[in-house]
Amino acid sequence: MGSRLGRMVVALGAAVVLTTSCSSDGESSDSAGAASAPASSSAAEESRGAYLALGDSVPFGFRGGATAEFSDADNFVGYPELVGEELSLEVLNAACPGETTESFLDATAQSNGCQNTLQSDVGYRKAYPVHVQYDSFDQSQLDFAVDTLTENDDVELVTLQIGANDVFLCQQTTPSRCSDPANLQALAQSVQANVETILSTLRDEAGYDGQVVVVTYYALNYSDAFGAATGALVGGIAQIAAASGADVADGYEAFRAQAGEVGGDSTAAGLVLPNDVHPTEEGQRLLAEAVLAVVED
Repeated sequence: MGSRLGRMVVALGAAVVLTTSCSSDGESSDSAGAASAPASSSAAEESRGAYLALGDSVPFGFRGGATAEFSDADNFVGYPELVGEELSLEVLNAACPGETTESFLDATAQSNGCQNTLQSDVGYRKAYPVHVQYDSFDQSQLDFAVDTLTENDDVELVTLQIGANDVFLCQQTTPSRCSDPANLQALAQSVQANVETILSTLRDEAGYDGQVVVVTYYALNYSDAFGAATGALVGGIAQIAAASGADVADGYEAFRAQAGEVGGDSTAAGLVLPNDVHPTEEGQRLLAEAVLAVVED
């Protein structure tokens, strides 16, 4: 990202554009007062369980230009809140804008804005509240997930959407801007290995035996090379998800159908915010429908 909380760069070299990116970091125990409670906590007594949403700015509900709203996480509504409302589940949205697959595993690793940026050790979690209260700045999103699943028997659904910020970091840190085949291969291998680790940890370490849904990213434009590259990259993530026993919510195809009516442009279709990479309300609704389509009754 150009500035710490600015819009994400979208060009992904010759072969990979994930449309999520995220902004900066999360929160800490010291900022617990600022952190908002789970979105549907007031309806917890009426819910039949809980839903843990994991990932980056897309499930967080982030909007790049909404700077004035950063002080209250409730201002950001992503597809997890829509899914939770539809299923009458309490939403525990642990997503963090700017999270990479590496920082998801280790909070000290390089993120694209969640815990840190390439230019600063201050990210979204340290500057603004996120939807849930982490134990500390050092607690990774994976550790939060394991603790939640270990301590909460009511979780009936887990969703994961992660990997886009790895692409943005690759774009910022390689001479080819991540267009070189060697860079792309290393990126794909790293993201897939980390997603596999995340999914196996949720099962083996946390002992979670409920439904896990991996949500794939959409393309900004399905008619260009970047759109095709996005499909190839998310296809690899989907393969890892399936091999790990997770279901796949196909966000890529969900956007393609509507974008196809306007030449493949997701922004022109009203699914992506102008001059941004994040979904509009309509885009979040489509992602919610993709999740609901694979959720077990």
